[in-house]
Amino acid sequence: MHYYRYESAEVNCCYKYLMFSYNIIFWLAGGAFIAIGFWAWSEKGVLIDLTRMTQMHGFDPVWLVLAVGAVTFILGFAGCVGALRENICLLKFFSGLIGFIFFLELTAVVLVVVFQGWVKDRINDFFLNNIKAYRDDIDLQNLIDSLQRVNHCCGAQEPNDWDLNVYFSCNGTHRSREKCGVPFSCCRKHPADTVINTQCGYDVRFSTDWSNIYSKGCIPALEDWLPGNMYTVAIIFIVISLLQMVGIYLARTLIADIEKVKLNYR
Repeated sequence: MHYYRYESAEVNCCYKYLMFSYNIIFWLAGGAFIAIGFWAWSEKGVLIDLTRMTQMHGFDPVWLVLAVGAVTFILGFAGCVGALRENICLLKFFSGLIGFIFFLELTAVVLVVVFQGWVKDRINDFFLNNIKAYRDDIDLQNLIDSLQRVNHCCGAQEPNDWDLNVYFSCNGTHRSREKCGVPFSCCRKHPADTVINTQCGYDVRFSTDWSNIYSKGCIPALEDWLPGNMYTVAIIFIVISLLQMVGIYLARTLIADIEKVKLNYR
């Protein structure tokens, strides 16, 4: 068998170090996310008492931080080491994983567009399940409070969704001080207020006057927010997609150069 010999075949140093620079940020960021995730778990005592992990019925935001950190760290490692060592296997793994993530993103977009009702139901169920576990995890609690405060909403569909939480429920004989109330993040903030009143939601659902809290649920609030911010969402998706395409292009270019060099020495 005869091979074509490329004259002066060499790996392009510009692409090589661009690939390294592109990934070193992700590698370091991935390591930072993982460190923050384990620190957050240790602060909650989960790492000390692993049985607590199975007792959490809601979504723990730390899981998301660790998952993003792990994927980012692996991608950054494969890209950096693959570029420096001119390792075809690592570069192919990097480009393949980036391509798979891009495929998942496109699939998610298609599902959201085509099956809007189904996606809405899943988000609604997800939010309701986490309302039930609101007091089980401090990170989950902060996440829900942030969502309600930023989007000026309360509950999934309405404030009465907080009946699902044992502490805020109007039903039963429990003596919680928060009975028939809502979290402070549901309260309308007066411009003159300088200190957050964490008890502002107490007893508000004993009456029909909800003027001091947000009456709209977070799912309807999200539906109202999306149409006016569709261009922003589209731009963010395009930028992320372009960054992924640049990574794939750099990896495939390096692979082609390395293969040419190897072929030239046969």
